[in-house]
Amino acid sequence: MSRITGKKTAMITGGSRGIGLAIRERFDREGINIVAPTRKELDLLSVSSIDAYVSTLGQPIDILINNAGINNIQPLAEVDDNNIQAAMQINLLAPFRLARALAPTMKERGYGRIVNISSVWAIVTKTGRAPYSMAKAGLGGMTRALAVELAPYNILVNAVAPGYVDTELTRQNNTDDQIEGIKKLIPMGRLAAPEEIAEVVAFLATEKNSYITGQLIVVDGGFTCL
Repeated sequence: MSRITGKKTAMITGGSRGIGLAIRERFDREGINIVAPTRKELDLLSVSSIDAYVSTLGQPIDILINNAGINNIQPLAEVDDNNIQAAMQINLLAPFRLARALAPTMKERGYGRIVNISSVWAIVTKTGRAPYSMAKAGLGGMTRALAVELAPYNILVNAVAPGYVDTELTRQNNTDDQIEGIKKLIPMGRLAAPEEIAEVVAFLATEKNSYITGQLIVVDGGFTCL
């Protein structure tokens, strides 16, 4: 088994905005090559699209960041099968399929880092978040299982669970008054900046992390402590 040195290549899903964009920018400063497919290039709802995209990659991937996700909030009585299937496919099954496809090359090269972007809603939850919480909780199980299986090959697998993050989507889904109310629920009294999440991901995804694997790192300003 060879150990690779030098510049690494990272694949980031959902890298066009919010946390994903912050991760891209942080990796760029780290000197990491970045592969960030658009939705047109990689449709995570489509198994055939995932397989086709991976088959056309012209370079090995050293770092996989499963960041893309959806959270359609619906009360239990209104949740339909399409919502459940989409939540499970994008938040859980697509990350698994990507990890399964990219792990063999990581194993051959004796190096890999996989970071799954989870959520505090995998730990606590609220009304209307059943499919999302189910999928993100499953992502935690996947993280631990892959960490155990891939550890002998120097492939470290972790998950990061952000709390409330000050993104465009958060601002779209909440009024200013609602955001002020959310801040009161967070011991630190503010939302996270996307860059703060990216900093944790960058540590886990680079050679700075040499021994942490199978962990869910919560980055929520103390929200889940209450």
